[in-house]
Amino acid sequence: MSLNEPTAQDAPASLKRPSYDPELAALLQANPELGIPPLSLDRIEQIRAIDQSIELDALLVGRAIETQEYQAPGPEGSPDIKLLVLRSTEFSGPRPALYYIHGGGMVVGTRYAISEQQVDWVEQYGVTLVSVEYRLAPEHPHPAPVEDCYAGLVWTAAQAAELGLDPRRILLGGVSAGGGLAAAVTLLARDRQGPALVGQLLACPMLDHRNVTVSSQQYSGLGQWDRESNELGWSALLGDDHHNAEVSPYASPALATDLSELPSTYLDNGSAEVFRDEGVDYVSRLWAAGVQAELHIWAGAFHGSEGFSAALVSKAAHDARDSWVRRILDV
Repeated sequence: MSLNEPTAQDAPASLKRPSYDPELAALLQANPELGIPPLSLDRIEQIRAIDQSIELDALLVGRAIETQEYQAPGPEGSPDIKLLVLRSTEFSGPRPALYYIHGGGMVVGTRYAISEQQVDWVEQYGVTLVSVEYRLAPEHPHPAPVEDCYAGLVWTAAQAAELGLDPRRILLGGVSAGGGLAAAVTLLARDRQGPALVGQLLACPMLDHRNVTVSSQQYSGLGQWDRESNELGWSALLGDDHHNAEVSPYASPALATDLSELPSTYLDNGSAEVFRDEGVDYVSRLWAAGVQAELHIWAGAFHGSEGFSAALVSKAAHDARDSWVRRILDV
């Protein structure tokens, strides 16, 4: 990898910032292995070497869920795309679908990076989950990741009958980098008159390559997924000189000037994370464009804090996301 690594710099001592929720802070201190260390080129290789299917297999033990692997045609001139489908064996008839895009800062992750909550939706509500594996930066910069995700969505909608899906209830969702890609794919689906979507679920999404918001400066050199890690991810996707280049809104959705005619949206963030302000801005502009959107900023929550399920604020975030999914998919 030829990508230049940014040098982490501590946020100015005079810069005030929201602190972590006390319960989350205590859990993080007691379970440091659940934290998100600063991203580096060495760590990218280490994380890619982890077999994420093992963790998913553990989540599926004892559940009436079947898995199946598929390959879909990639963008023109590109390799086929791998997709993992999870279905409940206890529901019949056309089922609502979650087309899911994994996180990983644009540089790591696989189709197996699925959370326990998403598995719960499959088991409890009969949602069919389609998880796409896209090419990763920096080896495959923009537009490869977003075009892979869009091609997988087109295939999923076209195969709705074979997959047992209700084509009127396809929800597009993603977390972190996957949330940013989900927002970009939603824009592509509108602009290319592609598959109709019932909604977009943007969990702590990575939306703005400029990395200049107040929250990005508050968590420079500290925190879970700090400003420097964010810069490394964007540089991988767009190149080292991306701040001086013309960038497409299909890479950095915060640049989109027209947010009209988009589907109902759910977006959540913690108050103590880099992505807070770009998420608030995006939803504000969705409202201004007449789009129905639900926004949650969880006090004291940090990036990835939903993984600390024992904390009350994480439980509240879990329940709010669950409520919206049930309403939008009518399950």
